[in-house]
Amino acid sequence: MRPTAIDHHRHDRLLGIALLWLAAGGALLLTTLVPAHTALLGWAPLLWLLVAPAALLLILEPGLPRQLLARKQVRRRH
Repeated sequence: MRPTAIDHHRHDRLLGIALLWLAAGGALLLTTLVPAHTALLGWAPLLWLLVAPAALLLILEPGLPRQLLARKQVRRRH
């Protein structure tokens, strides 16, 4: 099987969509326009508004948590 070339434009677009989805979902949950838990849906709103885009971000950028931790440690040293 031949390795496929990475389409950077598509990757960047998916990354932007995931970040927008995560930000919008977080805003909806923080403003309580959409509750995190409902009797009808259970925890599904929390899953689809926060966990799903976070998982997509980790799939697209697996090194992202390590980069964020490194930046946080650099700020603490100063």
